[in-house]
Amino acid sequence: MHTRTAVVASRVGLHARPAALFARAAAATGLPVTVAADGKDPVDARSVLGLMTLGVVFGDEVVLRADGDGAPAALDGLVTLLETDHDA
Repeated sequence: MHTRTAVVASRVGLHARPAALFARAAAATGLPVTVAADGKDPVDARSVLGLMTLGVVFGDEVVLRADGDGAPAALDGLVTLLETDHDA
């Protein structure tokens, strides 16, 4: 299992559009990716609703986990996505 930590840069956190962008990118990896925040149970990163239930806001730290071939590179790309302000 590979793990990465990211700080959410979008001003609205993982809500609506940023959550949808992230979920599509997670699905495109073809890997099972989870996201956890603030001691909450991890959610499937491919689920927009799951991501929104985490209640992640600007500046929150999240933990991404994935397993499988290419997981480190996939997680690096997802971290970059989270650490970009998509509302700017």
